Amino acid sequence: MPVKVSVIVPVYNPGPYIEDCITSLLKQSLPPDEYEVIFVDDGSTDRTPARLDALAAQEPRVRVIHQENSGWSGKPRNVGIAASQGEYVMFVDNDDRLGDEALDRMYGYGVANGADVVVGKMAGQGRGVPVELFRRNRPRATVRDAPLIDSLTPHKMFRRAFLDEIGLRFPEGRRRLEDHVFVTEAYLRAANVSVIGDYVCYYHIRRDDSSNAGFQQFDPVGYFKNLREALDVVDQYTEPGEVRDSLHRRWLRVEMVERLRGNRLLAQPDDHRRKQFEEIRQVVVERFGPGVAAGLQPTQQVVAALVAADRYDDVVAFAEWETGLGLSARPGTVEWQDGRLRFDFAAELAAGGAALTFPGGGVRTRLDGPPKDLGEAIAWVGADTVARFGQAAVDLLVRERSSAAQYFQPIEVTREIVPVEDSGQVRLVLRATATVDPAAAVDGAPLRAGLWDTYARVRLGGWSKTSRVGPGPRKARAATSAGVVGGRVVLPYWTDQHGNLSLDVDRANQRVGLSRLDPEAVSVSRGLLRAPLPLHVPAATPVLLRLTSPDRPAAVDVAGTLSPAGDAALLEVAPNVADLSGATWRTALCAAPDAAEPRFLPLPLALRADTDSIKVVRTPRPSAVRRLARRARRALAAVLRRRAASRAAKAQKA
Repeated sequence: MPVKVSVIVPVYNPGPYIEDCITSLLKQSLPPDEYEVIFVDDGSTDRTPARLDALAAQEPRVRVIHQENSGWSGKPRNVGIAASQGEYVMFVDNDDRLGDEALDRMYGYGVANGADVVVGKMAGQGRGVPVELFRRNRPRATVRDAPLIDSLTPHKMFRRAFLDEIGLRFPEGRRRLEDHVFVTEAYLRAANVSVIGDYVCYYHIRRDDSSNAGFQQFDPVGYFKNLREALDVVDQYTEPGEVRDSLHRRWLRVEMVERLRGNRLLAQPDDHRRKQFEEIRQVVVERFGPGVAAGLQPTQQVVAALVAADRYDDVVAFAEWETGLGLSARPGTVEWQDGRLRFDFAAELAAGGAALTFPGGGVRTRLDGPPKDLGEAIAWVGADTVARFGQAAVDLLVRERSSAAQYFQPIEVTREIVPVEDSGQVRLVLRATATVDPAAAVDGAPLRAGLWDTYARVRLGGWSKTSRVGPGPRKARAATSAGVVGGRVVLPYWTDQHGNLSLDVDRANQRVGLSRLDPEAVSVSRGLLRAPLPLHVPAATPVLLRLTSPDRPAAVDVAGTLSPAGDAALLEVAPNVADLSGATWRTALCAAPDAAEPRFLPLPLALRADTDSIKVVRTPRPSAVRRLARRARRALAAVLRRRAASRAAKAQKA
């Protein structure tokens, strides 16, 4: 069968970090005979070459090419393209991984839309990735109507014939931004680019040792020389005007201005940041017309103007001021409504633990030249931010803690300008109500089992800031009752350390709160057991009650129903007395009987049965000795886990 996709992986001394990459490539849902994996070993000196050769001997879909070290990723990728047999080629870094359905989905979407380039949604584990680009699926996208230019890493799928037709290959040698040159030309010359926004295709991972290439300190002279080559591509394939300015603006914003803001600048040694400033200024003066900086956000315009005026000290002062700014997202009511979690929060910028204030009655004015000093810069940004407050936006995302995959949720927003008494200043408050439907929160699919964190994302003035929603009330651990929705037990809770709002999906036991059930509130009448449980259910839900007894070899499962009952749920089951007679039975509830691995939550009641009746009794608490033993076992397990993690870290470094 013809190969649909060739996955090309440049490899250089990844050590154990390549294992997750290998696993994800072999787990693809695309049939094994429809794709190939080409590892191009760029002169690795660790054990990786032998590891890859052994893998290729076992896996027909895997090939390995060994070559002398070339200094960067360009040549290995080009060698992979030359060796590829697929209709599309996909580039993956050796310390990243793919979603299980990535190749299948990206290939199918590319073919369906006649795409020369397919961009799959990304998640960043310790690394930044574009957010706005993946808000939705985009079957047909261009740099004119979509923020494609925000994603210039090579981790995409390209039609091989398209690359050959236009003669596109990566620049080679020891250099930076070879991916910018390649991807920018591909965007500008493609007949169509398709973007997948409803499935995480690529996981961009920061290594624990921070040795990913993108995290190494760079030589400013070489870096900005290479950046000019990307600008040359834009100039070659666009006409002067709005489109070219908008594309140039991406490099001014991301690669220049943002490097000179806040902690990103201040964390660098002074000699390095001065050299970086000098190189950036040269590019700004040489390459950018006035329309480029004019389209930036207010804070970015200030930095760009200071750079053009060669005012390094003022850039540092502005960075020091911005370093103190953050985002507060204070939660309000958290409640279930018809199987959906709704919660309020108020988001606003903060400085020094207090709300940031702005001049009242702000008016937009054009920034003609750089501000004369820091105070004037702050005042101009503040006035512009107030004037454009109507354009401020807030999003609510839920992020899977294990993978960093994140998903937009429905949200209602109002904007409020709050006067600060006797000061002439105002606060800018975004009040939001978010709705999370556990059965459809993952782009229409249910939340997966695990922990999910809630994040507010605000775009206001020149800032784009993200913050956890919290802190909530420190006395309460659960934010509201657990909900049984879509076959999952979902518990909204406040995190222990910071009190942020998170969701526990099918993991919580004690926190669910079933231990609060009073056996005296449970009734058994005419063989029907009825128990009020502190759970939310949107409708009658089939459940399973498991009964176990030390006197009987087998458990007894009894089908039942959870039904809404005010703020709680009513459990109704009808156990067969004959099956239970002569024993005492502990009880546990399964909210998803049809799950592949049913999960049971213990209830604090037991059933004592005789020949013709069932009596409800409280489950005996473990003795003090048993409780101490249980705690000791948990403490020992934690110690062993920490030791194992330490050994693994040392082995990776070795």
